[in-house]
Amino acid sequence: MSNKTHPKLDVLSVELVYRILDYLNDCDLVCSASNVSSRLNAIIHKYSRYQTLTTLNLESDQIRHQGAQNIAEALKQTKILTTLNLESILIRDQEAQHIAKVLEQNKTLTTLNFGSSKIGGEGAKHLAKALEQNNQTLITLHLSWNTIGPEGIHYFAKALEQNKTLTTLNLENNKIGDEEAKHLAKALEQNNTLITLELSWNTIGPAGIHYFAKALEQNKTLTTLDLGSNKIGDEGAKHLAKALEQNNALMSLNLRSNQIGDQGAKHLAEALEQHTTLTTLNLGSNKIGGEGAKHLAKALEQNNTLTRLYLSWNKVGPEGIHYFAKALEQNKQTLATLYVGHNHIGADGAQQLAKALENNKTLTVLYIDYNDIGADGGKHLAKALENNKTLTTLDLDNNQIGDQGANHLATALEKNETLTMLFLSENKIGDEGAQHLAKALEKNKTLTRLRLDDNDIGHEGMRFLKHLMQEGRVFWNHRNYR
Repeated sequence: MSNKTHPKLDVLSVELVYRILDYLNDCDLVCSASNVSSRLNAIIHKYSRYQTLTTLNLESDQIRHQGAQNIAEALKQTKILTTLNLESILIRDQEAQHIAKVLEQNKTLTTLNFGSSKIGGEGAKHLAKALEQNNQTLITLHLSWNTIGPEGIHYFAKALEQNKTLTTLNLENNKIGDEEAKHLAKALEQNNTLITLELSWNTIGPAGIHYFAKALEQNKTLTTLDLGSNKIGDEGAKHLAKALEQNNALMSLNLRSNQIGDQGAKHLAEALEQHTTLTTLNLGSNKIGGEGAKHLAKALEQNNTLTRLYLSWNKVGPEGIHYFAKALEQNKQTLATLYVGHNHIGADGAQQLAKALENNKTLTVLYIDYNDIGADGGKHLAKALENNKTLTTLDLDNNQIGDQGANHLATALEKNETLTMLFLSENKIGDEGAQHLAKALEKNKTLTRLRLDDNDIGHEGMRFLKHLMQEGRVFWNHRNYR
């Protein structure tokens, strides 16, 4: 692109140029039309859509046409763009270098997304240097699902020690192991601005977590740490638990899919009894059984800050749910969201949770999907719903409650005035259950979303539900129809 006078453009009226610009997409407006001629630049800068264009989402075909270098040149010209999204677009290291060079001078861009762009260590090096040396505006950088590797992480760690503006850094799935974790952890000991760090889908083990734990004991600003789908195990959980005893900043910790068992859960539970800032803990898809659930439930009786706990896809069982039900009955904790789907709790576990719901005054969201609670479990929960005044969302997908369970829930819905969402997909509900649920919703005006995908509802049930579907209160897919 060159900034020379273009004779044909110079003779066009401003109104005609505006009409032409109306047909351009955002990418062409910023990358092609800008900097063609001095006069066109002046017109574009007064064009209303250009003046309000703060977010640019680019698609792969647009990037191939424009080239990343042209994108970088356009960034030099625009003074209003704050968000640039290049996710899932091939950005080679050399092209990342062009954009990094612009970042050193840019004064407006606050969010940059390079997710799934195949950026390697060399490209990461240039981006990191821009953050370290000159850029003072970027606050969010997404680099998930790239191949940054050891070299790139080394430079980013160094940049974090100096950078004073970045608050969110996403490094998901970047082949980060224990050694790379060591560099990042060291940076966290020095950094005073980063609030969110996402490191899921890497290969960080207990040794790498040990470094992070040590950093968390010193760091005063990080509030969200995502370590999901790594390999920290019980030993890594122990390190983090020790750090939580010292840390007073962390509010959200994601440890899903980390091979944590009962022993690791015990360590974390002991930390929760003392910790005063953590509000969200994700332990889904681990190996926590009844014993681990016992310790976590006991911690909830003491903890006054945790509001969301995710335990789906574990091995809690009826025994573990018994302890959670007891904790929920205490009414001293602040837990508002509990996920215990895929935990084999059965009808007995549902009965214990139902009893707790009759007394609990804090829980608003409860997921018990895929737990085989059957019609009896549905009956127990229905009875609880008649008295519960706080629950707004209940997920009972795939629990084999059938028409009988649906009938019990329908009776409860005629009395309940707080539930707004109820999920009953894959429950073998037929025409009879559909009829009772439809009748209940005639009286109940609070429930705004009832999900009934993949049941056994036929023509007759469809007749009862049709008007509710038209109102947007009942949802199902076509496979549901028999």
